Amino acid sequence: MSVPVAQAASANPAQSPHALPVEFMFKQIMEAVHKSQLEIAELRSECHELRQANASLERQVREGIQNNNGSRLGTPGFTTPAPGSPQLRAKSPFLTPHTVPTLAVPPSIYVPSPLSDNSLTQFNFGVREIPGFWVVIPAGGAGTRLWPLSREEHPKFLLDLTLKGRSLIQATWDRLIPLSSSARTAIVAGPAHVKSITEQLPDLLPHNLFCEPSAKDSMAAIGLAAAVLAVRDPNSIIGSFAADHMISGDDAFLAAVAEAVEVAKKDYLVTIGIAPSHPSTGFGYVRLGEKLGLQDAPNARLVSSFKEKPDARTAAAYIKTGNYRWNAGMFVVKATFLMDLLKEYKPELHDGLQTIAHAWDDESLRQKVLDEVWPGLEKIAIDHAVAEPAALDRRVAVVPATFGQCSYLACAM
Repeated sequence: MSVPVAQAASANPAQSPHALPVEFMFKQIMEAVHKSQLEIAELRSECHELRQANASLERQVREGIQNNNGSRLGTPGFTTPAPGSPQLRAKSPFLTPHTVPTLAVPPSIYVPSPLSDNSLTQFNFGVREIPGFWVVIPAGGAGTRLWPLSREEHPKFLLDLTLKGRSLIQATWDRLIPLSSSARTAIVAGPAHVKSITEQLPDLLPHNLFCEPSAKDSMAAIGLAAAVLAVRDPNSIIGSFAADHMISGDDAFLAAVAEAVEVAKKDYLVTIGIAPSHPSTGFGYVRLGEKLGLQDAPNARLVSSFKEKPDARTAAAYIKTGNYRWNAGMFVVKATFLMDLLKEYKPELHDGLQTIAHAWDDESLRQKVLDEVWPGLEKIAIDHAVAEPAALDRRVAVVPATFGQCSYLACAM
């Protein structure tokens, strides 16, 4: 007859003097499981509290929009027409100029603008358009994350993924055009996407479409636009906004951008930090530093540090402190100041982009210079190239904002 393992172990302790009794090991395992269950319960509780706080914030914003005159959230001095995007119900996410009918733009509707954690601020603009402000939309992608819907020749920013009759890049254009007009809106894209972009954005001026010969990550793309615009207009302030993001709360978004422009005038690289609704692992995080105390930008703070995309537990710990915001990947800065930062932290990349910029508007020289210089440019993200080192030197600011943002990759995490 066979002897049970537990009995054999207890009957022959001399055979394995260092072995732990089965009962003790089982107890340890159960304690670890119980501890994990408690931690999971705590995380669930924190997530529930965050959802409630986010719902309360959304309710306050809605109340501020409804109660403009005299409201603590209303900012009647900073109002704008609601973007006039056609609200079509598309049958397919694939848009072409021939499949989407053209509709008349609806009448402008003026709404108040809730502003971050200092809602009583009023800007001195009668309209949204900001003189000297350029919108830059980097539009790149390999079309792999949503394959086969998204493909290399037709990445997700060209698709109507919200089924509202506008692709993501068209929605980005509609959202930002009140700040800059079509005359000061630029797109940076690869050769494979130029034709589709020009078809989807007929108001895009040809000389404001910057075609990069190959993908070199965000620093080269944004730096190319900054370098060219600095030559054209040394006083220009640029704002970089990805082509494939969805934004909820356009009015709060535009208000945050306008405040970021005010900060950028003081020679800061400015990012926009979104109040996190949950401990997302799909976003990087910005740690808030001290307030800058600027009269025209009362919400602005220094960036203490940037954090890479965390695991769920770390993300929950960040949110619990109240000192972190999602890194939206949006940057507002003087074009010349960005080039100054690039010269300091990545001088070779700076020199290459400057060479290209001075030849860009001469079509007889542009392609020759691109062929010579572009292949040698470093492939690096703007965060690593300038934002992180400049933050250590106290030259990066953040405007905390209340709108919601989503990229399809981040929202899935």
